[in-house]
Amino acid sequence: MADRFGVVGIGNALVDVLAQVDDGFLAAEAVTKGAMTLIDQERAGGLYAAMPPARELSGGSGANTAAALAQLGVSTGYIGKVAEDQLGQIFTHDMRALGARFGGPMVGPEETGRCLVLITPDGERSMNTFLGISVTLEPEDIDTEMTAAADWLYLEGYLFDTDAAKAAYARAIESCRAGGGRISFTVSDGFCVERHREDMSRLVRDHVDLLFANRGELLALYETDDLDTAMARVAGDVEMAAVTLSEDGAVVVRGEERFAVPTVAQSVIDTTGAGDLFAAGFLAGQVAGRGPADCARMGCVAAAEIISHIGARPEADLRALMAEAGL
Repeated sequence: MADRFGVVGIGNALVDVLAQVDDGFLAAEAVTKGAMTLIDQERAGGLYAAMPPARELSGGSGANTAAALAQLGVSTGYIGKVAEDQLGQIFTHDMRALGARFGGPMVGPEETGRCLVLITPDGERSMNTFLGISVTLEPEDIDTEMTAAADWLYLEGYLFDTDAAKAAYARAIESCRAGGGRISFTVSDGFCVERHREDMSRLVRDHVDLLFANRGELLALYETDDLDTAMARVAGDVEMAAVTLSEDGAVVVRGEERFAVPTVAQSVIDTTGAGDLFAAGFLAGQVAGRGPADCARMGCVAAAEIISHIGARPEADLRALMAEAGL
């Protein structure tokens, strides 16, 4: 194991199943457009059967971030839970092949989680997630040797649905802090906020150094319709927040300072993973000691790559793209 990790991520270890559909398909299958909806095994089977031909790629929000960090040359670890089935083996191989240390246990007989991603012609993605065994992550599954060796811990909001996962996060945070590391957290989805606002707000306020959120997620977290109000409040809760604003780029909030950066021009094919890749670029900048604006620019470059094709894993050389952008 490396002496130190730049980043260790924790989240749902999933395999993404991606298909292009029209809005009529979403209506016929009662899918909420643009949201992440948790579904059970029966619903997953029925929706999968109705989907047109699809691609299967290792995914999961935090895992996408970890994979991209490894591609950017950051020493990266990831903790998640998969089953001893075909999808679990695919996930494990993909993470390790990319250069990330995968510290998740493989257990059975439950199934590896999967996310059915429906992509409409406007590039919007509607995610239907059967969490499978990933949601059973508990404190005993945390490799504290890894988390104690992390400069940054990256926690995924999607895994915030069970008391066991919250306890696992608490154990990871404690070990990371003891090892001198810092804590980052991504809100992940407005629905995550609605389900767990009190606990999530407490986590952010008491433990998080760097918060990632998009505009809607930040507004949901602070229960306001005004972005300036939300940014003022988050400035009082965390040392730094990186807020993505879709076509308007991103803004970094650090105390009373604001660092706004534009988006990187790119045709939108599929927005799956845009936030995950933004976080990867931003954290890579943090590990390299870059300032807030440069970190946000790196995030925007990585996000632009991912929305240019289907799937949440980069197809281009991220380090080359950073070099081209002068980063």
